[in-house]
Amino acid sequence: MSNIIGFPRIGQNRELKKTLEAFWSNKVNESELEKVSKDLRAKHWSLQKNLDFVCVNDFSLYDNMLDIAYYLGAKPSRFKDLDGLELYFAMARGHKNGAACEMTKWFNTNYHYVVPELSVNDNYKINPNPIIEQYKEAKELGYKPKICLIGLFTFIALSKFNANDFDTIFEKVKNAYFLLLDEIVKLDSNIIVEFSEPIFVKGEDKRFFGKIKEVYNQISAKGIKAIVSTFFEHSNESSEILLKSDIYALGLDFVAGNKNFDILQKFSKSDKILYAGIIDGRNIWIANIESKLELLEKIGSIITKENIVVSSSCSLLHTPFSKDNEDKIDEEILSWFSFAKEKIKEIIILEEVFKDGINSKVKDFLEKNKQINLSRSSSDKTNNKFIRERINKINQKERSLPYKERIKIQHKELGYSNLSTTTIGSFPQTPEIRALRLGYKKGNIAEKEYKDGIKNYIKDCVAFQEDIGLDILVHGEPERNDMVEYFGEQMEGFVFSKNAWVQSYGSRCVKPPIIYGDISRPKAMTVEWITYAQSLTKKIMKGMLTGPVTILNWSFVRDDISRESVCKQIALGIMDEIDDLQKAGIKIIQVDEAAFKEGYPLRTENIKEYEKWALECFKIATAIAKPETQIHTHMCYSEFNDIIKTIEKLDADVISIETTRSGNELLKVFKKIGYTHEIGPGVYDIHSPRIPSVEEIKNQIKALLEVLPKEQLWMNPDCGLKTRKWEEIKPSLKNIVEATQSIRQSI
Repeated sequence: MSNIIGFPRIGQNRELKKTLEAFWSNKVNESELEKVSKDLRAKHWSLQKNLDFVCVNDFSLYDNMLDIAYYLGAKPSRFKDLDGLELYFAMARGHKNGAACEMTKWFNTNYHYVVPELSVNDNYKINPNPIIEQYKEAKELGYKPKICLIGLFTFIALSKFNANDFDTIFEKVKNAYFLLLDEIVKLDSNIIVEFSEPIFVKGEDKRFFGKIKEVYNQISAKGIKAIVSTFFEHSNESSEILLKSDIYALGLDFVAGNKNFDILQKFSKSDKILYAGIIDGRNIWIANIESKLELLEKIGSIITKENIVVSSSCSLLHTPFSKDNEDKIDEEILSWFSFAKEKIKEIIILEEVFKDGINSKVKDFLEKNKQINLSRSSSDKTNNKFIRERINKINQKERSLPYKERIKIQHKELGYSNLSTTTIGSFPQTPEIRALRLGYKKGNIAEKEYKDGIKNYIKDCVAFQEDIGLDILVHGEPERNDMVEYFGEQMEGFVFSKNAWVQSYGSRCVKPPIIYGDISRPKAMTVEWITYAQSLTKKIMKGMLTGPVTILNWSFVRDDISRESVCKQIALGIMDEIDDLQKAGIKIIQVDEAAFKEGYPLRTENIKEYEKWALECFKIATAIAKPETQIHTHMCYSEFNDIIKTIEKLDADVISIETTRSGNELLKVFKKIGYTHEIGPGVYDIHSPRIPSVEEIKNQIKALLEVLPKEQLWMNPDCGLKTRKWEEIKPSLKNIVEATQSIRQSI
């Protein structure tokens, strides 16, 4: 048997994205949205026809966590008068009645889910119709459906509620969830439901671990053939419990959860079917069928082959649709890719060979697969001897002087004030600047015209900053489409697809850079624009780079060497860029690590190893900086308690962070550990279009000064200004400068 946990929903050409945005703009009606959705489901099922089941309810108009909340009737009180799609999209995107539900990362992926809001006062009224309709659609088309649902435990654990109300909320949600299942059971005499429970991979949760067996016994007693799937790590603690329950099957991830092997002896003594996650659902590389078969044989030596189903490691939601339309990528490199459509074929072939051996039908496929994998491992495109030698010879991993000595030199050399004002880096990307970049990329605009346009933007940007009196300036980043893609395009070892889109959230899709080979920086990437900007002013111009860990975490990363090795290669490129910038006279260089936290492992026991090499890579990149060169970094999260010690070890001279929505609480964390480096707490929330008044910012600065001394503080917005409009940021930045100058005079 063969299986996938889910399929990408956006469509081969992002049809869902385009239709959703047209619907939100009132350009198409609900009927048209449903027609496009129905057509997409039918197309996706046709690609799954040779699997044992097609996935029903993996499709979503926005997000599967939101779907469960909608099916259960778990709606926030501010939306109590709304219904149907108006309610659904209000929870996702906001409404005149109130703000949207929060959104956050789905485990350690780059997909975001809508966070349901649960309360003891909720009055649940289930709505199973979307599931029922999709199930009937699949049956009418002649497919054997399997319903995909977020499991009860994962749904509750990832929702927002008062922690003191856990037991009451658990019972209320469970009862509503069971009513939903009661309606599902009526659909067929032999209903199969795959419950996704990735929360189990985080280890034992004392709030609900004692309830797992009972809940899944009750679900099985309803007549449901329950498959409980865990993914992104091993789930041995919960697996042991589930093996003693009445479920039909257990899904384990053997790509990201190698320790799942530890439970197989106990598994073999149970009557459960193993859904073995063998094909990587999170990356885009062709499977090595030979080694995957060896893995299956290893599992098959413990568990009867007849009780093993070959599956994806997780939903294929995290991979692009198909490589069919990729006609711009080098053919050899393209042959190394496997997107969702291709992964289904790999699963089917694997299952066939594992169960029945090699026959003439699959022989050619296997031989071709072997040759492609050999080509990938030996290709000059993946291996750069010079870079490997450089990695082995790295000996500088620390700045030449400790922070206490560096900062004295920097104050003397740079001469900046207490409460110095600056910005995070990017300024508004106008339609004109986007059109200029696109025209140049397509060859419709000559290089001189492009460069003149970029220089004019930088000139205006610098003049504005000087005019309002900012202390440390930036060039505004008009040449950059994306903080990772910009650097990837200028480094060897990266490739960029035409259509390898994946869903980030709702209608937002991203096209991550693909790291296929050893990474090197052939020439300077930012020096031309930064030095031009510096030539326009006597004030200090800040160089702007993206850090190695963020570039890694926001890319599709090669899987034939370790992530640590790839990150070190990127770090060398950033190191070379820092050196070129400081040699060109740039005295402050910011190395953004927006995604540093996103790479954290799900299990506590693995965190130390990640922190070790992630820290090392940042320090490799920045160690080249002279004592008088000031290194800044920026991190985009409002929760630092768990990684504050790690941030301290980065040894950046200045860190800018988001504090506008958390008040002083975040700074108190820094104070508590005795953090001595300088900090730029955000005093302006760029995520909102509202303009903060001078008085409001003054009050915020006063509050910051209650926690940290003026000598340690910088004044800046909490993030880059790329997505805002000039008419929003001009008065906001003016007000920051005015408020800061007023406070300086009073202290």
